[in-house]
Formats: sequence, structure tokens, C-alpha cells
Amino acid sequence: MNSRQKNRIKDRAFKYLGIFSTSIGLILLTVFIGSIIKDGIGRIDWDFLTNLPSRKAEKAGILTALAGSVWLLVMTAIVSIPLGVAAAIHLEEYSRKTRWSSFLEINITNLAGVPSVIYGILGLQIFVRTMRFGGSLLAGAFTLALLILPIIIVTTREAIKAVPSSIKEASYGLGATKWQTIRHQVLPAAGGSIATGIILALSRAIGETAPVIIIGALAYVAFVPQSPTDEFTVLPIQIFNWVSRPDHAFVVNAAAGIIVLLAVTFMMNGIAVYLRHRWQNKVNW
Repeated sequence: MNSRQKNRIKDRAFKYLGIFSTSIGLILLTVFIGSIIKDGIGRIDWDFLTNLPSRKAEKAGILTALAGSVWLLVMTAIVSIPLGVAAAIHLEEYSRKTRWSSFLEINITNLAGVPSVIYGILGLQIFVRTMRFGGSLLAGAFTLALLILPIIIVTTREAIKAVPSSIKEASYGLGATKWQTIRHQVLPAAGGSIATGIILALSRAIGETAPVIIIGALAYVAFVPQSPTDEFTVLPIQIFNWVSRPDHAFVVNAAAGIIVLLAVTFMMNGIAVYLRHRWQNKVNW
């Protein structure tokens, strides 16, 4: 048996191993989601979505947690999207290739893989204690913005890199400035990939629990947040609170909350896929 045949056997073995692992993962995920849907789908109704938290499981709802998640998602987007896109444009189009810029790029890439609890500790020290935001929505939004900024920067840079150089050269040839080329040619061409990266980053933020717990988000909030300085809770914390209760009815509530959270996440991912597909068709056309 020569080396070429051995390599083919190895390739096939890795291929079948990958297919087997993927199949097992899909089966386990299907069973997990199926059990959650079976337990919680009957609990989801209008009262569940609009009721305040309660010590009685049958009267408890997710209104405050859902409102807090929406507030946090919108504020995180407002903070992170302009900063992330602007930083990516600067690093990719304006920054000179020096040792400092290379060091900065490597660290931004590494920050995308830092555990979220580290960002929670950083947010606790900077936003809660130093800036004295307390356990407010502001502290939560800035902390989650730090968490997803590296993801937005990396995905935006990759999207800009994927734009053909011929588009830039044609724009320069017609007399456009660098910023005009970026604004009118590069960003529209990379818009689908940029939007996809942003939405996926935000979908990660909405499911995070550790950072918001560390900065002081409450497990029980009996009011809907009305301003960025209000205290808050989010769906993951509410679900965790219900799971820790001994009453089985609260476990059913937790399953229903997980379904709502999964629905929001899948919807955001679906929007990302749609936008990417629409932008690709527009560019190809």
C-alpha cells in the first residue's frame, strides 16, 4: 500500500468520523429541543408573555425579563455597531501595517474567544463601580458591547477583505476619494456579510447570562424597565431562577421561557441569512 492510498483511507476515515459526530450531535440536539417543546409549549399563551413574575407558577410571566432583554439588545446594538464597524474600517482601510497594528489585530482576534465571565468582571469594575452605573441597563449594555465588539470587528474586516479589488480600482479611476469609495462601493458590497456578523453577535449577547449576573442584574424584578438607568433582568436569568425552584410547575415555566428565547435567537439568525442572501443576489446582479 503506497502513501497515496494511505492518505485516501485517512481522508475517508476523517470524513466518516465527522459525519458520525455531526449525526450524533443533531440527534442529541433534536431530543433536547423536543423534550423542551413537549414540556413548555402548552404553557405559552398571552398571559405568560404579559404577566409579571409571581411566586405562583401558574400566574408567573416573562414580561419583565422579555422587556429587559429587548432593552439590553437595542442598547447594546446602539453602542457596539458604530464602534465595531468604524474600528474595522479604520484597521482595514486606513491603518498602516506596523508592528503595533499587527499586535492590535492579533489581540482583537484573541478577544473574540475570551470567556464571557471575564467581560462580566471587567464590566463590574469599570461600569458598575468606577463609573457608578450600578446594576442598570447602561452597565449591562456597555458590558455586552465589549463582549461582542471583537466579533463585529473581525467579521466586518473579513467582509471588507472579500470585496474584489477591481471595484475599488474602478472607483479610484473615476476620481472618487478613499472615503467615497468605502462609503458608496465597499460597504454596500460587503453589507450582507457585515449585517450577518452583527446579527449573529447580537444573538450571542441576548443569550449571555454570566456577564449580566456579575454586574448585578436581578433575578426577580417586579417592574418593566422604563429608562436606561433602571435595574433589569433578562430571559436567561429568569429561566435560571425558575429551574432552581423545587416546584415542577416552575420547571415547565423555564421550558416555556427557553422556547421563547430559542424563537428569538432563530428569528435573528434567519434574518441574518436572509440579509446575506439578499445582498449577495444584489451584488451578483
